[in-house]
Amino acid sequence: MSKLRDQDIEKKLLRFPGWEYYENAIHSEFEFENFKDCFSAMSRIAFECEALNHHPEWTNIYNVLTISLSTHDAGGVTDKDFKLAEAIELIVEVQE
Repeated sequence: MSKLRDQDIEKKLLRFPGWEYYENAIHSEFEFENFKDCFSAMSRIAFECEALNHHPEWTNIYNVLTISLSTHDAGGVTDKDFKLAEAIELIVEVQE
């Protein structure tokens, strides 16, 4: 999978209003009602990551989940990152 050009990334981000591109990755933050809901979403996201064989850099502090996506083998953002971002959005949307 090849690294996307900056202008292609910015164009794709128009479909992902809660995501930003900086430091060679796309980033988002999600806030949940409580830790249990956040951890539940993380568990569901983990299954999707395994299915796609693509894993995020993420942190969790209480009810907040911060995610960064980049394809390390390609040295930046690829379509694989946007495919995972889309899956994450669907999972988080169902949680709400």
